[in-house]
Amino acid sequence: MAEAKTARLAEVLRGAARTLAGARSDYDPLLGLVGASHFVLLGEASHGTHEFYAERAAITKRLIEEKGFTAVAVEADWPDAYRVNRYVRGESDDAEAGEALGGFRRFPTWMWRNTVVVEFVEWLRAHNDALPAGAQKVGFYGLDLYSLYTSIEAVLEYLDGVDPEAAARARRRYSCFEHFGEDTTAYAYAASYGASESCEPGVVEQLVELRRRAAELAGGGGGVARDEFFYAEQNARLVRNAEEYYRSMFRGRVESWNMRDRHMAETLDALVAHLVSEGREARVAVWEHNSHLGDARATEMGEGGEWNVGQLVRERYPRDCALVGFTTHRGSVTASSDWDEPGRRKRVRPALEGSYEALFHEVGAPNFMLDLREEGPARELLRRPRLERAIGVIYRPETERLSHYFHARLAEQFDCVLHFDETRAVEPLERAPHWVAGEEPPETYPSGF
Repeated sequence: MAEAKTARLAEVLRGAARTLAGARSDYDPLLGLVGASHFVLLGEASHGTHEFYAERAAITKRLIEEKGFTAVAVEADWPDAYRVNRYVRGESDDAEAGEALGGFRRFPTWMWRNTVVVEFVEWLRAHNDALPAGAQKVGFYGLDLYSLYTSIEAVLEYLDGVDPEAAARARRRYSCFEHFGEDTTAYAYAASYGASESCEPGVVEQLVELRRRAAELAGGGGGVARDEFFYAEQNARLVRNAEEYYRSMFRGRVESWNMRDRHMAETLDALVAHLVSEGREARVAVWEHNSHLGDARATEMGEGGEWNVGQLVRERYPRDCALVGFTTHRGSVTASSDWDEPGRRKRVRPALEGSYEALFHEVGAPNFMLDLREEGPARELLRRPRLERAIGVIYRPETERLSHYFHARLAEQFDCVLHFDETRAVEPLERAPHWVAGEEPPETYPSGF
C-alpha cells in the first residue's frame, strides 16, 4: 500500500519536473522564475557537496551576465570575504584566488577554501577585469558574525590609517576581550554567568563613534574611501552583534539562532543601502544553507520560535526575491564528526523513508528542477509536511534522524527546488590524508534505529 502511494506521488512530480541535463539552458526556467527580482537566495542541503557549490556558481554567473547582478553575499565572515572582494575587484595584492581566500583559516575551512570556490572567484575577477572603464564591478561579501577578533583587528587597522587617536580609543574599548585570549566560548561563559564584566558598553560606544564620524571619515576621499569606511563600520557592527551573540549562547538555541540570522539579514540590508547610496545597482545572489534561506515559517524551526534570513528577506522584499533550495538522495559529503575536527569525505546514507529526498529519488530522474510557484497537483503535494534533510559542517549518520532531519512544507519554504539524486563531496584545497583516504565504510545500524 505504502509503495503504491509513493509511486503515485512520484508520478505526479515526474510530470512537473524539468530535467537538468548539464546544459546551459537547463536554468532558463529558473531565470524566468527570477524575473526582475533583486534577491536570489541559493541554498544547499549540506556545507560540503560539490554539486551544490558548482550549480550555485553556474546560476550566479548567469544572474551576473544576464540579469545584471552586482554582488554575491555568502555565509562567511565579513573580513575574510572582503579580502576576496578586494581581489575580484582588482584592489588587492593577492596574486590569485587561492591566496585571496587565505583568510578562511577558521573551521570549517573547506566551506570556502575548495576547488569550486577558487574557480568561481577567478571567474569573478576575469569578469570584472573585462568590464569597460567605469562600469560597476561585482563584489563578494560575507554575512556572518563569528569573526569577533578578526573584525576588531580590522577596525583598529582602519583607524590606525585615518586617525591614530581614534585607534587608541578603540583599543581601550576592545581591550576588555584581551583576558580571554581570542576564546569566544570563554568570554561567552564568563559574561553570561557574571564571572567577568560584559564588554558590551565598549563595543557599543565604538560603533556609535564610528557612525557619528561617518561624514568626516568617509566623505572626502571618493568612492574608495567610502567603501573602506563601510568595511570598517560593518566590522564594528559585527563586533557589537558578535559580543551579544556569544553572551546569548548559554541562554538557548532559539535566541542565539535568531540573533545570528538577524545579523545576516541586517548585513544584507546594509550592503544594499551602501551600494544604492553610491549610485550603484544592488542585485544580490545569496549563498547559504537551506536552513538559513528557506522560509522558517514553513518548518518546525519556525514553530519553535526561530526565524531565518529567507523569512526576513521575504518579509522585507515580498515580491522582489526568489528562494531556491537544493536536495540530494545519497552520495558523499565533506564534513566532520564533531566541531573543530578535520573534514573527512563521508558517505551520505540514502534518504529516510517519508522524506522529500526519498520521494524525489522515486521520480527516477538523476537531476531535476521543480517550480514551486507553479499551480498544480505537484505544488499541492509539496505543501504537505514531510521530513527534510539538513547536513551542516558536522555529519553523524549513526544518529541521522535526530541529527539531520526536520519537518517542512517545501512548497512554502522555497520558490524552487533543485534535486541532485547522487552527489559527491566538495574537494578542499588542503586535501589532508584523512580526506584523501576515501569514504568511510558503510555503516551498520541497529535494527531499532
